[in-house]
Amino acid sequence: MPSKQARNHATLIGLSAILLWGAMVGLVRSVTVSLGPALGAAAIYSVGALFLYFAAGWPSLRAFPRRYLYAGSLLFVAYETCLALSLGYAHSGQQAIEVSMVNYLWPSLTVAFAIFFNGQRAGRLVWPGLALALLGVAWAQGSDALALASLAAHVGDNPFSYGLALLGAVLWAAYCTVTTRLAAGRNGITFFFALTALAFWVQAAWYDGGVARVDGTALLHVLLAAGAMGGGYAAWNVGILHGNVTVMAAASYFTPLLSAALAAWVLDAPLSFAFWQGALMVCAGSLLCWHATRRRGPSAG
Repeated sequence: MPSKQARNHATLIGLSAILLWGAMVGLVRSVTVSLGPALGAAAIYSVGALFLYFAAGWPSLRAFPRRYLYAGSLLFVAYETCLALSLGYAHSGQQAIEVSMVNYLWPSLTVAFAIFFNGQRAGRLVWPGLALALLGVAWAQGSDALALASLAAHVGDNPFSYGLALLGAVLWAAYCTVTTRLAAGRNGITFFFALTALAFWVQAAWYDGGVARVDGTALLHVLLAAGAMGGGYAAWNVGILHGNVTVMAAASYFTPLLSAALAAWVLDAPLSFAFWQGALMVCAGSLLCWHATRRRGPSAG
């Protein structure tokens, strides 16, 4: 059994993943502006796959449950595609941050999926939590608190990015649900990253015809974005295996706030007071959902 010091060290490593993931939105957006949405994502996931290979090795795919390998691969690649392209096709840095807030519906949706599909028991707070998270996303898009006309204008300006972000939130919630049920303790993240990189290279060759600006800054941002993604997954895995999962889970729900703050700094994008209010509501709603499922196992049925 690991010592308390070792457990605390693993928890700190796991918590560093939240900081890394928080930096991801701004860095991915910076790369896609320079290299294009598909080519930029291909570069990020290729470097990220190499990082994970050296950090965690290559998994033995023969030992994986077949259903997890197929369903996990499909959902992971589809989610990462939605996330990267929703940021890459945003019309501005500010819109990329607003779009990313839609993606952060996934924690609340994961809880809802666990209730419906995995028999997870939950308290009454789960539904107000989900409603608060949804309201927070809408609130964050309005320039004057909750103005539905403003929300409609934001989404109508770029329905492709907003639609991808929402689809991504649903896909990642489904991935988390499938992983819990089918993975049997296996971790296919390195393989999934490599598969995602391949998918983006195919997309880049097929239709990403923009002119790429390959310079030192773009390459640095590729390395930083890949490190944020790959390093975040590697650090989180250490924390999950050896650290305090409860502390990590609670802290992870503040990622939307951290992500928005870091992205606003990286992209030099001013955000309205209503946006920060909405981000806080998303965090609070996710925390309510998490609290409603604590110490409640799956139902016997």
